[in-house]
Amino acid sequence: MTDDSKRHLSRRTMEIATAIATAAAGGAVCYGAVEIGTGWTETGPAPGYFPFYIGLLIILGSLANLARAFVSRNWREDVFLDVERARPVLAFALPLVGFVIAALLLGLYVATLLYVSGVMIWQGRYRWWAAVLGGAAVAAAFYLVFEIAFQVPLLKGPVEGWLGIY
Repeated sequence: MTDDSKRHLSRRTMEIATAIATAAAGGAVCYGAVEIGTGWTETGPAPGYFPFYIGLLIILGSLANLARAFVSRNWREDVFLDVERARPVLAFALPLVGFVIAALLLGLYVATLLYVSGVMIWQGRYRWWAAVLGGAAVAAAFYLVFEIAFQVPLLKGPVEGWLGIY
């Protein structure tokens, strides 16, 4: 095995991982459907009847993809992701993961301000003050659109509590 082959993720591995993940999602759909009922009532199918069978179809399709990934020899050498291609993917994905964590800890508006400002500074090479203004403008626009116009409350954190925005 060469050093180059150790530094990539194969398509076959990703096919297997995706099949397992979609089968798990189908299982979750079936589990939720069973909790709300999958049989027939006097008025027709129970609320979980159709979701249950959709979940089963997802599981069956996933199992077919899993079997195909194990049987097929076409994908064994295909490279899905190597180190050079992983860098831009991580540059996009890691800030999103940070945004989700910040939204859970600090609320959506503060997380939006931090995410937009950070991406503008590190990826867009904007000046810090322009990035902070841009992030604040996007967070304020979210507040005006969702909280004021549509009256849909979004996830809030401690900063909104300090400012009395609840």
